[in-house]
Amino acid sequence: MLDNARIEARIPTQDLGRARRWYAEKLGLEPAEERDGGLRYEGATGVFCLFTSAGASDGSFTQLGFYVDDIEATVAELRARGVVFEEYDGAVNGIMDIEGNYPSKGRGERAAWFRDSEGNMLGVAEIVR
Repeated sequence: MLDNARIEARIPTQDLGRARRWYAEKLGLEPAEERDGGLRYEGATGVFCLFTSAGASDGSFTQLGFYVDDIEATVAELRARGVVFEEYDGAVNGIMDIEGNYPSKGRGERAAWFRDSEGNMLGVAEIVR
């Protein structure tokens, strides 16, 4: 029934204006659509929406991931924009090598994580083929 449905992610915000500024300044993203209480962002193959919510994620898991072709260049550019990356044991310059475990694609990934202005955990990853 849902195998042909388009899939979109929803990310809660307590302050939509603050989140919009953060996503623009730190990630270089502008919404494709804006409505009362929400913003819709469109990427090359996916969509996510920020919405005003009384609830919040605890930030203990990745809520949204961005696949990139060059993670080192992406992390460097995001750092230059003021994004602060999480530090984990085994990471080098904030980038972790992940061998084949779910949800990795290919034979693994190189990944790094950061939090948005609302405490949501976001990640960037490069597929290792």
